[in-house]
Amino acid sequence: MRGLRASAVVLSLTITTFLAASPSAPAAAGAPPEPEVTSLVTISVPDTATLEKVVATGADLTERVRPQPDGSIQVDAVLSEGQLAALAPLGVEKAGAPAAQKTPKTPKAAAAADQIVIERAVWFRTRDGYFLSVEATSSAGPTATLSAAWRGRGGASGTVPMVPYTDAGAYLGHQLSTPAPVADRPSWVTVTSAGGGTAQARVKEWPDGERPDRTIPGYRKDFITQYMPPGQLNERVKALHRQFPQLTDVIALPYLTNGYRRHAQAQFGAVVVTSLAYGSEGGNDLAMELVDPGAQGRPLQVTVNGKLITVSLATDASGAITSTAAQVIAAVNAGAGSLVKATPYRTDNGQGVVAPAPLTQLSDFLKAPADVSREPARVLALRIGAHRDGSRTGVLAYAQEHAREWVTPLVTIETAERLLRNYARDPATRRLLQRTDIFIVPTVNPDGANYSFYDYNFQRKNMTNHCPAAQADPAARNSWGVDVNRNYAVGSLFDGYVGASANCLSGTYAGPGEHSEPESRNVIWLARTYRNIKFAMNVHSYGGYFMWPPGAYQAAGRVTLPRPTKAQEAYFLRSARTIEEAIAAERGTVTWPQQTGPVTDVLYSAAGNSADELWYDFGIFGWDFEVGNDIWNPATRTWEGVGFQPPFEEGHKEALEYASGLIAMIGLAADYRAP
Repeated sequence: MRGLRASAVVLSLTITTFLAASPSAPAAAGAPPEPEVTSLVTISVPDTATLEKVVATGADLTERVRPQPDGSIQVDAVLSEGQLAALAPLGVEKAGAPAAQKTPKTPKAAAAADQIVIERAVWFRTRDGYFLSVEATSSAGPTATLSAAWRGRGGASGTVPMVPYTDAGAYLGHQLSTPAPVADRPSWVTVTSAGGGTAQARVKEWPDGERPDRTIPGYRKDFITQYMPPGQLNERVKALHRQFPQLTDVIALPYLTNGYRRHAQAQFGAVVVTSLAYGSEGGNDLAMELVDPGAQGRPLQVTVNGKLITVSLATDASGAITSTAAQVIAAVNAGAGSLVKATPYRTDNGQGVVAPAPLTQLSDFLKAPADVSREPARVLALRIGAHRDGSRTGVLAYAQEHAREWVTPLVTIETAERLLRNYARDPATRRLLQRTDIFIVPTVNPDGANYSFYDYNFQRKNMTNHCPAAQADPAARNSWGVDVNRNYAVGSLFDGYVGASANCLSGTYAGPGEHSEPESRNVIWLARTYRNIKFAMNVHSYGGYFMWPPGAYQAAGRVTLPRPTKAQEAYFLRSARTIEEAIAAERGTVTWPQQTGPVTDVLYSAAGNSADELWYDFGIFGWDFEVGNDIWNPATRTWEGVGFQPPFEEGHKEALEYASGLIAMIGLAADYRAP
């Protein structure tokens, strides 16, 4: 058992995201349909079984899951007030008091003495003090009630409860719900079971990896001043190339994205009208009205005058309107089918009579300023190195597969700036660029990132809408797109692995097929084209994880992709500890030991993720780190999450520390010798 999972059961079921808005009836005629407002909240669920029910509802859960000593579970989620209210019957509520203040459930003693094995007991020091992390297994399985008692070098001691972790029916062990604050460095830990079992171990230091390379006094860093949307990231890449042409190349990746663009729409009760042209290419110029002819016995008629579509509704002998939604849809498609396509609202049967509606402009609902291009985007990679000829070990760093993760591109840009601006003066940096060939992609998913910046900050996916008409009304627009990091071709949904969805509205929608999206094809093109790439870091947020393959398992029997050999696993872990040491050196942020390990051990099954394809198909050591580890609040004595878009003061610090980690990985590549 290598690293107990910190967020058991999340995504062990297929997640299908809520509709962005779920009104019980169509919007009023001519009224602009708006998605419900969502926010990032911490919810509390009573137990693991309830959490699985929450997952099954399609709630948009993050990776930050914290089991509590009383058996409840706290998880961060992106929800509207309506969605939160809908979960209340399951016992879900906004998290309130820290779990330590709740009354623990009375434990049930195991039937017989059980055997305890301490898998890992470590201490670490952050800027906020000393903390203890313990992982253990019991032969009694998840029914065992364990606690960990420690004693420190200065005589201090304490006891903390442990919580069991199960996933897809598999018991993964017990650990502390979160690292426990301790007065000083603990020397010994004793794990005791209510069933009579006990075990003792010496506590080791974490991460205790190799220290970062020493840099000269005056080493330059801190080049990030704000969050940057894709356009600014690309300009930064080009500017660095112009300034350092002897050390860089700009690679225009071959697959153009969909672009920050959508078809224009309007909704008239149960009738949804969508332009054939993108909004930016004329769709936004269209307008439609539904009029009462004001006379008896008139037929349903559709006329087009330039960009104006007029639907004159049918009336009976008394002058009452008789046109149904189905009839209007058919008439619009027949009379204005060269401009728009009309469809029913979701599952409406179209039998209701349509009301008149005023002239309504179609809109793509996109809010970015005009200088944000609506054209398909070209993704850029910045290649850095003194020898960019394939003769050196290649390193790939790529970020923002998930659009809402605003800190992650800053990590890559800060890394590029440090490497280039210190090359001429710092021997350690010069060594890196002499011995490695570095490929940096600041934003894999520029379309989704623009949508996150300007329209819907919680956007996770790209902007390619594969939804059928029943799921494509304007109020669902915040749920469209493909999860780029579920669109790869190893251990995918289409291979029978779990952790991705076939529902186009899901936050983990895998797309209509493997590599259906240009974003995933671009990443694999780099790996296929530059075969010297042996190391890769996929930069994500938030939660403070450090992970590597296998990243997916099949539900039946919880069978993972093949595990690395013992030697490979040891290299993954040893390298991780070195990289984590560099991260911690910046401001004391320590990646928790229980959140360091293979994805399937420490997080969840993520079918079709990029690191798996890089490792299994190309032999690339593929890591993921989730920037933004929890922050210890000494006032409340709790760990608090930082979110996808923390205040820039915090995001800036995260960018600096994880850039140090990324440079440490480049250092590993500089020393790498293939077996």
